Amino acid sequence: MTTPCRLPVHWAVALAGMMLSAMALANDAHVLRYAAAHEATAQPLEIYGALDNDLMAPLLADFHARYPDIELTYRNLTTLTLYRRFLAEDEASADVVMSSAMPWQYQLANRGHAQALTTSAARQWPQASRWRHELFGFTFEPVVIVYRRDALEGATPPDSHETLLRLLTNERQRLKGRVVTYDPWRSGAGYTYATEDAHMSPRYWELVAALGGVEAALADTTGEMLDGLADGRYAVGYNLLGSYARDFVADHPQLEMVIPSDYALVTQRLVLIPKRARHPEAAKRFVDYLLSRQGQQVIRDKTPLGAVHTALQGEGTARDLRKTLGGAIHPIAIDPSLLATLDTLKRHSLLERWQREYTRLSESGP
Repeated sequence: MTTPCRLPVHWAVALAGMMLSAMALANDAHVLRYAAAHEATAQPLEIYGALDNDLMAPLLADFHARYPDIELTYRNLTTLTLYRRFLAEDEASADVVMSSAMPWQYQLANRGHAQALTTSAARQWPQASRWRHELFGFTFEPVVIVYRRDALEGATPPDSHETLLRLLTNERQRLKGRVVTYDPWRSGAGYTYATEDAHMSPRYWELVAALGGVEAALADTTGEMLDGLADGRYAVGYNLLGSYARDFVADHPQLEMVIPSDYALVTQRLVLIPKRARHPEAAKRFVDYLLSRQGQQVIRDKTPLGAVHTALQGEGTARDLRKTLGGAIHPIAIDPSLLATLDTLKRHSLLERWQREYTRLSESGP
């Protein structure tokens, strides 16, 4: 496990002070603000992000410590709200846009809403984690299975999609109502994972039927699933976001997190600089920081988001996961295939099949 970096005392004090300042100046719980050290030379920077404040704060604080004359505002929005707000504001409000909704971010870049970043860090960024030099994946977050040890006593725990299918089939009565996964109808993440699973596994539709057979609960967020697992309502959670699950599981010893050994989907948060950003220089400085070794070290040491930088190793990094899982790692590609998930007819077709398979066993009886 990687030892967290230790900041000099004066840095630690400065960071703590800026965190208090950020909270005090926020208009609501979804906004963080960091005032510039010198008002006369302040450079505004407006960031729209779909990432919880507690996960984003270490990055913002470290960046602001390095660039204290930047007056920083971070707005935490849901993925679809962020997308719609960005377009509704004629692209002229946000200087940086970051989101885990990979198809929607790709669509924005593909339609010409992003400008290029050509710094040294951007040019050296791994090809698999960027599109051109306009869209960058700066995290590496596996999609995981979480289960309760006590609830599966005597059964083989699920360490892959194949063993999960067997568990749901063999323990159907025992697990009825005690499994949870994303609702692909309501959740963008759930729909994206369903699309990728269908491509990866010839037995995926059997797994969906088995989920329906145990009357799996359908949730909108990983947080909902983790809460249900912690309080004992659920025994198994499927397709949770590992970056949220990792620390939660560490605090709940009755839970176990598993990265599937047969194939592991990996999602990345994508960041872009709008073509019409009002403060492009500050925006470029921030995105360059996210891609820098220093920014990526903060991601590795202070968050569970998973660093992408090829020079970094340790728990949760892309390098560590590739070394551990090898060919089983399957990052969701940042390419035109993402646009297919937004096609209305294809989306409707996949969701209709998902519903048919999910209800198949319940309609046919035990």
